[in-house]
Amino acid sequence: MPHPRPSNVMELQQSQAVDYGPAISAVATTDRVVATSIPARLDALPWSGFHTRVVLALGITWILDGLEVTLAGALSGALKQSPMLHFSNLDLGIANSAYLAGAVLGALGFGWLTDRIGRKKLFFITLALYLSATAATALSWNIASYALFRFLTGAGIGGEYTAINSTIQELVPARYRGWTDLVINGSFWIGAAMGAVAAIVLLDPAVIGADLGWRLAYLIGAAIGLVVLLMRMWIPESPRWLMIHGRPDQAHKIVDDIERSVLGNDQDASDGRFPKMRLKMRDHTPIGEVVHTLFVTYRQRALVGLVLMAAQAFFYNAIFFTFALVLTDFYGISADHVGWYLLPFAAGNFLGPLLLGRLFDTLGRRAMIMFTYGASGLLLALSGYLFSIGALSAQGQTIAWMVIFFFASPAASAAYLTVSETFPLEVRALAIAVFYAVGTGIGGVVGPALFGALIDTGSRDSVFAGYLLGAFLMIAAAIVAWRYAVSAERKSLEQIARPLASME
Repeated sequence: MPHPRPSNVMELQQSQAVDYGPAISAVATTDRVVATSIPARLDALPWSGFHTRVVLALGITWILDGLEVTLAGALSGALKQSPMLHFSNLDLGIANSAYLAGAVLGALGFGWLTDRIGRKKLFFITLALYLSATAATALSWNIASYALFRFLTGAGIGGEYTAINSTIQELVPARYRGWTDLVINGSFWIGAAMGAVAAIVLLDPAVIGADLGWRLAYLIGAAIGLVVLLMRMWIPESPRWLMIHGRPDQAHKIVDDIERSVLGNDQDASDGRFPKMRLKMRDHTPIGEVVHTLFVTYRQRALVGLVLMAAQAFFYNAIFFTFALVLTDFYGISADHVGWYLLPFAAGNFLGPLLLGRLFDTLGRRAMIMFTYGASGLLLALSGYLFSIGALSAQGQTIAWMVIFFFASPAASAAYLTVSETFPLEVRALAIAVFYAVGTGIGGVVGPALFGALIDTGSRDSVFAGYLLGAFLMIAAAIVAWRYAVSAERKSLEQIARPLASME
């Protein structure tokens, strides 16, 4: 299928307009003005091995997060029984809160740094922090050390979200951006399945034993992180970020290298096929301008992002973090068998973005966000009613969750996609961080706590009331998205939100 060329993009000039075109030369260090076609050249590329390698090397962050979150739940029994640790339920709650706090603070701190010092530096720093912290977790000797290492692991993962989302958005061609982003976010559930299987095997007394097994389980994440660290060595800095931050020569060289690896030759930028954008280079964006951009200039987009993130976070975390309690308390499933019920749950979560993701680039963002959010809410209300009247078995409940999250998973991923592509380049990473922090805070604190209290009542009707609240939030978010979301499909990032440094 032919694709229209995106409109907007970048090359180089000083003060007035010395067109850089395909040539590259040095310029003065102050008051430089860029006229560049780099974004258009990147968006015009076909999908290639380069893009696949970028996705594999950077997108594995979500697999690591899924692995970490699942292990934290699956290993809780082993941590309580460990001869050295003897954790209580309170200790485990403190450690999980520490991971959550680390993720929130890491996202905010590293998000600010990502926009300021670059994408590539940060995705090495955050992965190195994750790798070392999760390896250290395996060596924990008491609750204080375990909680500290979980906090640092969370900080690394939170920082990864901002640096990686920014980089992928800025390297992947516009017509593939939606599907790519959704599948990458959905890969969280590959990690969740890995965590479930690892826990089942490593905690089996006949294989290794619980005390050594939980330590080896955490080392799995560190081993994967070490491999990924090597894979990222060749990933370039975002040329879009380099252009704005006064390094046009390096940006052009990177784009030339990408084009040669994909097409076998440079694309000719001198014939006018690639529209240009004029912008003024600067070292950094003042924090006051960042805040004004997020919450004044783009306040409607900020509201949409907040609604989408909060709704999916409550919906997702409330159910995911308490599904084991529902299985054990209402269906009598033993705790050591819960992991098997996670596998079909994870399958539905990954297949949703994989199979529906293309429609976000063809039918469009607004239509698909409304559909997936709305379908998730309606299906949760229906399954909640069936649960309340006792019409579902444990297997039937698991199938219901699998179907619900087939739609909820692309909906949740679309929330991350929305907040990462609808704000200007200079504030993109921090925007991701802010909304990730808000969503994680709401989903990680309010949702699980409320559902835990409802499940403790032992009343199916009480749990059904919680499901209805989650359904209402998703349906309300669907309406907001249909009314106010941006139709960003197949558009250049610069067309969706012009850089703050734009001279046009």
